[in-house]
Amino acid sequence: MDKIILSNLGFYGYHGVLDAEKIIGQKFFIDVELYLNTKEAGINDDLNKSVSYADVYEIIKNITENKRFDLIEALAENIAHEVLSKFNLVQSIMVRVKKPEAPVSGIYDYFAVEIRRDRSE
Repeated sequence: MDKIILSNLGFYGYHGVLDAEKIIGQKFFIDVELYLNTKEAGINDDLNKSVSYADVYEIIKNITENKRFDLIEALAENIAHEVLSKFNLVQSIMVRVKKPEAPVSGIYDYFAVEIRRDRSE
């Protein structure tokens, strides 16, 4: 299976359990891999046989910036569901949500969740 990769997309959102996260907000970085067959698109140089990563980006941006979730698991789930529902060519999706400013005392790059959802689920 081929894949289209959207890597380290940065957004500002208001996701988190703590009140401060819901009021102040913070940065989120998202990786997405779309699994689909791109052979015909590549042979014919035809976007209609593939998926526009620009369109997928706009969906991710809209969900991340305009919706609010307590859990990054819910953010990832909503992204996966929306992309699968709008792009029939996508057979499977991986979504990784990274939270580099989580309210945890310590030294770290980020906390994250990663999910993979198939069209059949």
